[in-house]
Amino acid sequence: MAVGLEKPGPLKAISGIRLSAVHSGIKSDADKKDLVLIELSSSSSLAAVFTSNKFCAAPVVVAKEHLAIQDRVRYLLINSGNANAGTGEAGYRDALQCCDEIAQRSAIQRVSVLPFSTGVIAARLPVSNIFQSLPLLFEQLDKDRWLEAAQGIMTTDTLPKAISEQVDIAGKTVTITGIAKGSGMIKPDMATLLAFVGTDAVLDRIVLQDMNKQAVDCSFNSITVDGDTSTNDACVLIATGESGVVIDKDNQGFVSALKRVYQYLAQSIIRDAEGATKFVEIEVQGANSLAEAREVGYTIAHSPLVKTALFASDPNWGRILAAIGRAKIENLDISRVDLFLGPTCLLRSGVPDKAYREELGQIEMDKEDIKITVNLGQGDRSATIWTSDLSYDYVKINAEYRS
Repeated sequence: MAVGLEKPGPLKAISGIRLSAVHSGIKSDADKKDLVLIELSSSSSLAAVFTSNKFCAAPVVVAKEHLAIQDRVRYLLINSGNANAGTGEAGYRDALQCCDEIAQRSAIQRVSVLPFSTGVIAARLPVSNIFQSLPLLFEQLDKDRWLEAAQGIMTTDTLPKAISEQVDIAGKTVTITGIAKGSGMIKPDMATLLAFVGTDAVLDRIVLQDMNKQAVDCSFNSITVDGDTSTNDACVLIATGESGVVIDKDNQGFVSALKRVYQYLAQSIIRDAEGATKFVEIEVQGANSLAEAREVGYTIAHSPLVKTALFASDPNWGRILAAIGRAKIENLDISRVDLFLGPTCLLRSGVPDKAYREELGQIEMDKEDIKITVNLGQGDRSATIWTSDLSYDYVKINAEYRS
C-alpha cells in the first residue's frame, strides 16, 4: 500500500504533445497497458539524462546515439514488462527495428525516434507484439492521455505517478505536466525509473539540458529505496514552445515550478516503494560540502538496520548514530553532531539529549511520514534524501518478481 499517495488528479494537456497507451501482450495481464507512444510537435526541444549503469539497456544506447545526431525528436516509444537489457547485439537490433517501424509510419528519420524500456532484464524484446500494436497506438494519440501513459509505463508500481503545474510568466500561463514510474531498484545516478515531463514554454536546448539536470539532482538523484541502480533509467524533459513564452535560465518562477514537479514525482516513487510502510525524509545540515551531506544521508538511508527499525516503528536511534559515524567523510567531529527525529532531539553535541525520553521517539516512529535531521556542525552545506523502510513485503515482491 502506497504511503500517503493517491491516484493523480486532473492533468493538464501540453500543446504540442499527444500520447497513447495500449496492451500489446508484453505483460501477461490483458488489463494492463504496456506500450506507450508520445508524439512531439516538430518545434519541440528535448533533453534527457540516463542511467550510469555500465550494463545500460539497448534502448538507452540507441536513444543516446539518436540524440547525438538529431535534436528534433518526434516520437518516444516506451514499453513496460521487458527491459531489453543484457540482450546484446540482438537487443540493440530490436530497439532499432522499433524505431524504424515508427519512422516508416511517420515519414521521418529513424534518429527522430527514441526507444525506452522497463521490466525484466535479459529477456528478448517481443518486437512482433509491438509492431502489431502500432496502428492502434497511432490511432489513439490524444493530448489528454497523460494518465493512460502513466499507467502504461508501470511495472511493480501500485499507482500511476503524475502531476501538472501552471505558472504565470509575464501575464501568460505556462503549463508543466509530468509522469514517472518507479518502485524498487531505486538509487541515484538515475534508478529504476522513467520520467517524462513536458512544458509548452519556449526553451533553448542548452538551457533545457541545464534545467533538466538541476531538477534531476534535487529530485530523482536524491531518492533511494534499496541502493540498486538499474539498466534502463531515463528522465526526459520536453519543451514544445507552443505557449510562445520564452524562458531563460534565470527565470526562477519557472525553475521553481519545474523542480516542484520533479520532486513530487520523485517523492511519489518513494511513497510507492516496494513494500513501503514509511516515507522518510533525511535532512543533513552543517556539512563542509554537498558531497559530504549526501554521503551521510545515503549512509543512513541504505542501512538495513535503520530501515528495518523504521519498519518496526522502533525508536532505536543508535542505528542512525552508527550510520552517521561510518559515513565516508573526512574529519568528522562527533562532539558537534546533533540528531533529531521530527522535532525531538536525540543527540546534542555528540551526546544523548538530557530531555529525551523513549516515548517521545516512539511518537515520531509511529508516524507514516518520518523526518530525520542531522546537523554535523562542520559547515554551511546541506542535502535532503528521501527513502523508505524495509519490510517483509519488499523481500516477497522481489523474491516473486518473475513468477
